[in-house]
Amino acid sequence: MTYCVGMRLDAGLVFLADSRTNAGVDQVGTFRKLSVFENPGDRMMVMMTAGNLSISQAVRQTVSAWVSESGATIWTVPDMYEAARIVGEAVRAVYRQESARLAEHGVDFNISIVFGGQIRGERCRLFYVYSAGNFIESHEENPYFQIGEAKYGKPIIDRVVTPRTSLDDAAKCALISMDSTLRSNISVGLPLDLLVYEDGSLAVTRFVTIDEHNQYFQLLRNSWGQQLKTVFEGIAAPVWDAAPGTTDNVLSSTNMHSRPVRAPLPEGMTAGAPPAPLQSVAQQPPVPGQH
Repeated sequence: MTYCVGMRLDAGLVFLADSRTNAGVDQVGTFRKLSVFENPGDRMMVMMTAGNLSISQAVRQTVSAWVSESGATIWTVPDMYEAARIVGEAVRAVYRQESARLAEHGVDFNISIVFGGQIRGERCRLFYVYSAGNFIESHEENPYFQIGEAKYGKPIIDRVVTPRTSLDDAAKCALISMDSTLRSNISVGLPLDLLVYEDGSLAVTRFVTIDEHNQYFQLLRNSWGQQLKTVFEGIAAPVWDAAPGTTDNVLSSTNMHSRPVRAPLPEGMTAGAPPAPLQSVAQQPPVPGQH
């Protein structure tokens, strides 16, 4: 499995990807899922993939070499929308080549892509590309995309990240999101690739590969866990069956009439009476004529 997150901010872009792949508990590997297409001064683009590893690698290679009917390539298209179209066409091309053979072996054509960057003359843009080759673009209301094991790391991003978030704060949030995923799902693992791109740079601004010895990541993991526990312990316990308005932490009040859904007692059973003991096969009397 995998977990990747890409963020589009007013200040630039943040990309974070893990590197674990596995086909079972005893078949764990490390493969880089973040690829950069960069021509410094003209364009900087990042592609992160989740899904079948062989499909992902085939799509990445196809994107690098793709030439459209008009002769355009990932290196010559005038804007990020056209670049995203090339990524989508590459996905469709690999599907045509591989899907039938994969289906013969019971393997689904499974890939999802976060693709973003900047081409000279336009703003930073971020896209989510599906297995069918179609895609959507990130806008003000949704400044990030996730692929892979997204559920564990989503809550912190929803609470923190907006287009106005700084690049460093977004990178910190992405790492906390990844740490939550690492703790909850063993199919996501170190090392991590973190790329931070400053708007207008047209080249990679900052990049680091993070392993278990990375000083900042260890600090973040430890302090985040400790502070979460401190916040948790600082929240008052619920008060049950209190008068309304007595305190702010009333969970159920005396004027509430909540009742659980209860299953009816079996026919013949009296309320409050202990159930009759069950008789095992060994306790049953023998049938005459049988041994």
